[in-house]
Amino acid sequence: MQETAQEYKQRIFGYLAEQDPLKIQSATSKKLGRLVSRASASKLRKQPSAGKWSVSEILAHLADTEIVVGYRLRAILGAPGTSIHAFDQDKWAQAMSYGKSDPRRSLERFIAFRKANLDLLKSLSPAQWKYHGMHAERGEESIETIAKLSAGHDLNHIRQIEKILSQ
Repeated sequence: MQETAQEYKQRIFGYLAEQDPLKIQSATSKKLGRLVSRASASKLRKQPSAGKWSVSEILAHLADTEIVVGYRLRAILGAPGTSIHAFDQDKWAQAMSYGKSDPRRSLERFIAFRKANLDLLKSLSPAQWKYHGMHAERGEESIETIAKLSAGHDLNHIRQIEKILSQ
C-alpha cells in the first residue's frame, strides 16, 4: 500500500527530528561523495532487489529532485501562493533511464544544483521563508517546509545508499 502525502511528510520529517535542515543539506554532497568514492561502478549499479533502485538510480533521482526543488523555491519567491506540481519519481526514472546513468556524473549534477539552492536559501529574509506554494498532493508548503523536506529526503536516501553498499 502506497503511503499518503501526509504519511510521506511525517516519515521524511521523522528523519530530520530537530536537526537544522540547512546544515544537513550542506553536508549531503560530501557524504554522498565519500560513499560513492568507496564503491565500484558495478556496486553502484547493482539493484538491491527486483524493483528497488540502485545507488546509481538514487543519485540520478537526487539530482533531478534538486532541480525540482530549485524550481519550486524560485516559483514561490516569484509568485507566492503559486501551484506546485507533483512528479512521479518512478516515471521519471524510467523516462530518463536512471539505470543507465553515470553515478559520478549524477553526483556532480546534484552537487551543482544543491549549491545553487543553498545559496538561494541562505540569502532569504525571514519573511521569505514563510512564502508558500500549493503542492498538488500535499497542499500548502512554505519554503521552510520545502527546505525541511529536502533535508529529510537527503537523510532517507543516504541511509538507503549506506544499506545498499553494506550488502
